[in-house]
Amino acid sequence: MARNGSISAPPRSVITNIQGFSIHDGPGIRTVVFFKGCPLSCRWCANPECLAPEPQIGFIGALCAQCGKCLEACTRGAIRTGERLHRIDYARCDACGHCLDACGYGALVRYGRPMTVAEVWDAVRRDKIFYDRSGGGVTASGGEPLRQAGFVRELFERCREGGIGTCIETCGFAAPEALLHVIPVTDHFLFDLKHMDPGVHARHTGQPNGLILDNAARLVGYGADVVFRQPLIPGVNDDAGNIEATAAFLSGLGAGGGRLELMPYHRMGQGSTGPSTCPAPWTAPRPRATRGCTRCNRRTWTVASAARSHAEPTIGA
Repeated sequence: MARNGSISAPPRSVITNIQGFSIHDGPGIRTVVFFKGCPLSCRWCANPECLAPEPQIGFIGALCAQCGKCLEACTRGAIRTGERLHRIDYARCDACGHCLDACGYGALVRYGRPMTVAEVWDAVRRDKIFYDRSGGGVTASGGEPLRQAGFVRELFERCREGGIGTCIETCGFAAPEALLHVIPVTDHFLFDLKHMDPGVHARHTGQPNGLILDNAARLVGYGADVVFRQPLIPGVNDDAGNIEATAAFLSGLGAGGGRLELMPYHRMGQGSTGPSTCPAPWTAPRPRATRGCTRCNRRTWTVASAARSHAEPTIGA
């Protein structure tokens, strides 16, 4: 903690990726900064390489030629092979990168590198012309960016000084003081709601939803600009009961809770080359109704229209 009880920025934060020209992570054209580390472990996670907070080495099996050069380069005995299987022992691996240098096939990749605020700022400021013309800016995502609230605030202060818009994409599972720390420098929030039932939420994400719902109400109470989002996972949260419960919760927040983005489920995370410490790949059942999924291709709904659309009998058929 810094003086006056504020949250201090760490010298460096582990960043998995800085992705330019994004159009789905806030208004306009944006650069998304993916912070490494997340308090949830959603079984359908689209970015499993962002779950653990430390840098890691990932393996792409389709590119491996079984040449064995990575074994020779590893000084910690962290790589094991056999029967055409390749495993990294993360208890031994320190992500030094020697194996990456030895691999000539691109089968090993590094997820996350420590970066300073100055380094991240230098990367995101370069596309200001595109932000200005599209109403875009910089989005902090992950992982969970609120785990590094001090770092995010310092980065966003630079964005504000440079005339660049700011946005945070969050799962909402964060200390209230972290959320309050970034509100003054954040133009938009994209706030995920996975499930309204605490038990179901904990079973599929590893954590209950009480803190998340409290932070949702806290954010709206402070007058922040929030779009709530819910990925519709077949067989998990796409039933009419959960949609109605979500609408009822957001309606109770008043006008500030009136925007809900329903996002069709995709399988991008299943093809990810994340470390073996990631949750087992999620195989979702088939959607409940093609008709319902088609309607969810609409990006942003009012809470009332979302509830009406998904309360029809076809969704539960």
